[in-house]
Amino acid sequence: MYVHPPPPAAPISLKLLSAPIPPGYVHWDKLRHLDPPSGFTHEEWWTAIRLQRDTRPVPLHDLDGEPFTYALPDEILRVCHVVDQRCAGEIASEQIVTGDEQAKRRYLVNALMEEAIRSSQLEGATTSRQRAKELLRSGREPLDRSERMILNNYRALLFMREQRGARLTPALVCELQRILIDGTLDDPDEAGRIQQPGEERVAVHDRSDPTVVLHTPPPAEQLPARLEALCAFANDDDAQERFVHPVLRAILVHFQLAYDHPFVDGNGRTARALFSWYLAKHGYWLIEYLSISRILREAPSQYSRSYLLTETDGGDTTYFLLHQLQTIERAIDDLYAYLRRKTAEIHDVEQLLHGDDGLNRRQLALLSDALREPGRVYTFGRHAGIHRITHETARADLRGLAARGWLTERTQGRRVLFSAPGDLSRRLQAPAADRG
Repeated sequence: MYVHPPPPAAPISLKLLSAPIPPGYVHWDKLRHLDPPSGFTHEEWWTAIRLQRDTRPVPLHDLDGEPFTYALPDEILRVCHVVDQRCAGEIASEQIVTGDEQAKRRYLVNALMEEAIRSSQLEGATTSRQRAKELLRSGREPLDRSERMILNNYRALLFMREQRGARLTPALVCELQRILIDGTLDDPDEAGRIQQPGEERVAVHDRSDPTVVLHTPPPAEQLPARLEALCAFANDDDAQERFVHPVLRAILVHFQLAYDHPFVDGNGRTARALFSWYLAKHGYWLIEYLSISRILREAPSQYSRSYLLTETDGGDTTYFLLHQLQTIERAIDDLYAYLRRKTAEIHDVEQLLHGDDGLNRRQLALLSDALREPGRVYTFGRHAGIHRITHETARADLRGLAARGWLTERTQGRRVLFSAPGDLSRRLQAPAADRG
């Protein structure tokens, strides 16, 4: 647990206003273990740091009704600039995303699947990534609660894509949560509604020790008003009074929903879906291609820690903002690296097939995929779903590759299955006259 900061040292003096500030956005729990500057006690040093942070309030409140605040250290300004440049503008060098609509749709579908899987795994789903992707691609019914969570999350992301032009309302938030937890609760009546007065509130527990309560959310009596305030903030109703950078506003929407914890289940997934919805609505189109939850899942304790630092420092959300911004920046870097890798892979296939003008980009992408994952099975339905094309076009793509000897075709019951031969690379490198 983190130690709450001491009260401000008194009196305020020029000495405090001129104190050196340590690098980073340091919490008292860490500062108390550092050596203070000469002539300062730890308490005086902490007061000096707080005075120089210049935090500003937002119209969202903590358990005591005090407004949450945030500061704008250089690191926040830097990453906001990075997100503005890389998520809201054009990426001329990454033609695999911006230059080909079919490729763009395919990557979007994959990205939404990835986020649905990782967000669900972050909340306890145990289905493997491979099995989860098979579930989403095949369209079959889920076999257990974990698969249901993943399918629900994917449907919820698609649902919120359709709501980009809508104002956020409590009813819309409740509908989002209903989609997320449909069929996963013992009591189905708890889906799609906030908790009611008289019900035992759902607290946030330590993942490593469920007996430890990390956060007790506001009482149920406050939830309707708090949800209305959250929606007003997400709708920029205060925009004429204050400017909050869109990326920061999206993160604060995420923070507040998870802080209020209004639902019996699905609060974290709902919060992350609202974050993505807000940024996509405000022109940050690349955000849908990022898997934020994958990175959060790698270090869930850091996610919880950013909440605790905020709660134990008088509602200063800067700690949470910094954590989320660093997560977003890493997700952007990972996406760019992935796109460069994919571009190179398709380029390699195109080089192998130099001189063959009879292939479209979908077929090139499939061959690249088959080279990287030998044994993967392809179907008309899967190919059509990934590229958002008709089954007739999918059949033409796959049978065209089979006719050249680059895929083998077999039937399994009523299904037609395709897979790459083990010597695909050799076949692709064969002279054009010998192919097929």
